[in-house]
Amino acid sequence: MASIQPEHTVYSGPKAPSPKRITLRSIRSKYSKGEPITMVTAYDYPSAVHVDTAGIDILLVGDSVAMVVHGHDTTLPVTLDEMLMHCKAVSRGSQRAFLVGDLPFGSYETSAEQAVRSAVRMMKEGLMDAVKLEGGGGARVVAAKAIVSTGVAVMGHVGLMPQSISVLGGFRPHGQTAREAVRVLREARDLQEAGCFAVVLECVPPVVAAALTRELSIPTIGIGAGPYCSGQVLVYHDLLGMMQHPHHAKVTPKFCKQYAAVGAIIQDALQQYHAEVTQRQFPGPKHSPYVIEDREVEEMERMLRDEGFHAAADAIEEQVHGHRVTPISD
Repeated sequence: MASIQPEHTVYSGPKAPSPKRITLRSIRSKYSKGEPITMVTAYDYPSAVHVDTAGIDILLVGDSVAMVVHGHDTTLPVTLDEMLMHCKAVSRGSQRAFLVGDLPFGSYETSAEQAVRSAVRMMKEGLMDAVKLEGGGGARVVAAKAIVSTGVAVMGHVGLMPQSISVLGGFRPHGQTAREAVRVLREARDLQEAGCFAVVLECVPPVVAAALTRELSIPTIGIGAGPYCSGQVLVYHDLLGMMQHPHHAKVTPKFCKQYAAVGAIIQDALQQYHAEVTQRQFPGPKHSPYVIEDREVEEMERMLRDEGFHAAADAIEEQVHGHRVTPISD
């Protein structure tokens, strides 16, 4: 039986076969075996493809998109509709990773009904596998429980919560006092009891993360929380050194290892492109691949002159014969 070859386009080759998707069951299996879980943010089709093909377990469409993509100073301005747009793009780029979408500020705090509506939109329109929400107290726990009860998987988030910086006093570490550390643990436990399948721990001391990880029976995903969590997450632009946002242009967050300096490579490439275009070095013959037969060129020139497109016909003659044609005056 003849195989059916995937369609090629001028932009890309054939699509590779889809690998086996990671599911919530896969995540729980890794956790039960003590295998570290990897998570990275992605915000569009290209970043999703990169993260997915790298073998990352969980792909988070984070509300950090407000800062690293949209250029805001905080995560607060991004809307649910904007998040859905990014989720859709990411879902098209991911073939295997487990997809989690952040519920943005203002989309779940008012009531359990609002939280459920937003989560359902994330699943139906954004094509996510789960949603994430911040905070472990009061209305946040109620929201998490309500969402889980509808059959939607929820990831929690405690410690530094970027959506709450107005009351937290800015971006600062948490759990640096005994009272604060116990509160973080209590919030994480409450999220677990609400049915969350995992919880992100952001910017807490390693000993606090270790205690919390030991206490919980769900995975902890650390970001700036040391090595004792069940897994780790970093922001795509931070770990690649993208320098995409003014806050990150000179200083990468202290907890982030920069695995590449992609921003510098991008800048060099763009400057080289600018120079080659302005110096008329690009495009050359190698990057001008499309041809037309000589007889078609001659016919095109004749047709152009017949229709009065003399400048266009002169340009063709210059290309064919290599000499400049004196323009015909009106």
